[in-house]
Amino acid sequence: KPVIYLYPEEETAVTVKLDYAGALTCTYPAYGDGWAVTACPDGTLTDDAGQTYSYLYWEGADTIAYDFSQGFCVAGTDTAAFLEDALADLGLTEKETNEFIIYWLPKMEHNPYNLISFQTEAYTDSAVLTIDPAPDTLIRVFMAWQGLDQPVEVEPKTLTTPDRTGFTAVEWGGAEIKA
Repeated sequence: KPVIYLYPEEETAVTVKLDYAGALTCTYPAYGDGWAVTACPDGTLTDDAGQTYSYLYWEGADTIAYDFSQGFCVAGTDTAAFLEDALADLGLTEKETNEFIIYWLPKMEHNPYNLISFQTEAYTDSAVLTIDPAPDTLIRVFMAWQGLDQPVEVEPKTLTTPDRTGFTAVEWGGAEIKA
């Protein structure tokens, strides 16, 4: 479930295209040949029909091999607090973090443990975004995770906070990987 937020410095016509190594299973608004919206600085997106959206939504099915060599093993009951801190470290705003957690927490908090790995190249190489005009800042957060019965040792991943400057585009999403 990735979602894409657009925050230009002034009202701007923006097109977003996705080159995905999988099959799109749902998009909203409808993807067609890409999304074309007018984006406002507050993140409001408006299509040609005048319909407004908070973000662009897509989901898909793929066979991508996500990298779990670095990440975090988190008790299910600690998942909300972990995500609040980790997502802030990755550059998401409180609103973006809240929407991420509302979506993912019900799927994760009842597991004894969760193995969480924020993906970089494995995700960005398989889901290439083209945004026109190009944003000054692009933040892409993709969480691959597995529910676990027992904790595992995993090398912690260093999370870095990007500077949000100029026209900023933010994408967050995730995938549950069944063991």
